[in-house]
Amino acid sequence: MGRRRRPRGRAVNGILLLDKPVGISSNDALQRVKHLFHAQKAGHTGSLDPLASGLLPLCFGIATRLSAFLLDADKHYEVRVRLGETTTTGDAEGEVLERRPVEGIGREQIEAVLPQFTGVISQVPPMYSAIKHKGERLYKLAREGIEAERKPREITIHAMRLGDIEGEEFDLYVHCSKGTYVRTLAEDIGEALGCGAHVVALRRSGVGPYAGHPMVSMEQIEQAAAEGNAALDALLLPVDTALGDWPAVHLNADASYYLKMGQPVVVPRAPTEGWVRLYEEPDRFIGVGQVQDDGRIAPKRLLTGSG
Repeated sequence: MGRRRRPRGRAVNGILLLDKPVGISSNDALQRVKHLFHAQKAGHTGSLDPLASGLLPLCFGIATRLSAFLLDADKHYEVRVRLGETTTTGDAEGEVLERRPVEGIGREQIEAVLPQFTGVISQVPPMYSAIKHKGERLYKLAREGIEAERKPREITIHAMRLGDIEGEEFDLYVHCSKGTYVRTLAEDIGEALGCGAHVVALRRSGVGPYAGHPMVSMEQIEQAAAEGNAALDALLLPVDTALGDWPAVHLNADASYYLKMGQPVVVPRAPTEGWVRLYEEPDRFIGVGQVQDDGRIAPKRLLTGSG
């Protein structure tokens, strides 16, 4: 048998809250940061358009095993919307399709239509999205001038708040479920107002437990890389912060042993339902569990072993 190839780079474990700059894709940002950390393994937790800036959590090493939970988490956005124009992409990067007058539309009119887009609503995904249709990404079809049928999807807008209004543009703060297309939301609000709209600026300010959490810029990472690995690793958050809003369950030695063997265990005073963070003595995070109908906690994703 051949010799196993040793992984390239450092064994880095943790989560980096990157403030992604405008103008680069999420994958380009990930590869840049991974290179600066000289990390063996890293992944991001849901793409941001090149037009968008803001929070892009990057998972290193064993943290990549929790990336799906951040992908499924609620998101917070700050968006600037321009009324009176629709574009091919729903944002400022597209060509203008139509211009309509916006006279008489102010704060009162905008606030009056927002409630119809709050709660559980149906959205038709935009053509300029990464969803696949018959094996092809929609945005690739859109660039070829092909319009594909898209099925509406249910998403949840937990809250929206209208911010500043400047001429034909206004700021909107959105707290939403995964799968929400903010460009589509802006377009739909514009149609409800009778004038059309598109996104001119978009920033993600929160993902799951990281709502309003300080972010790290690309410049800060480059500076830390010049100082060495210790400075880089100081930018990382512990892996379990990805689930910081979940209840914690601490296991004794026996319970930890059987749970690692794949068996559900009884834990006194544990939550009676839902997902939990699992810790073995003294306070070592070992993964994710779920409370079963009989009250026992079953292992769902354990982080023991290498990244």
